[in-house]
Amino acid sequence: MTDDMMHIGELAERTGLSLRTLRHWDEVGLVHASGRTEGGFRLYTADDEQRVRLIMRMKPLGFTLEEMGELARALDISPDAPLDGMSPERAEYFRSESRERRAKLVRQLADADEFLKRIQPSPTPPPALVE
Repeated sequence: MTDDMMHIGELAERTGLSLRTLRHWDEVGLVHASGRTEGGFRLYTADDEQRVRLIMRMKPLGFTLEEMGELARALDISPDAPLDGMSPERAEYFRSESRERRAKLVRQLADADEFLKRIQPSPTPPPALVE
């Protein structure tokens, strides 16, 4: 193991994901470990961590694992223009779905903020001055 590689536990701790999620993402091809120890433990690089974080950014938009894999591969091929390599229909699907799903998240966040306001204690009025 080199100094620039980390075990799956460290990657899990750094990203806040579970070991189970990282193993599953490896099994379905979203994020592969860059290496293995002699004992077979997964080893990850900083680039692998960045890929995990990319997938984490897609996750709130509700794309399937297959769709996230498709997007990640497109980003691997062309980081500056990932959708250019897709059919125009598929690229538009990802663009429109991303916008719509983000708008839904914004509405949900506004609802959550409104709820938090309702459950906050009322500010106590300042004490009356005694003369």
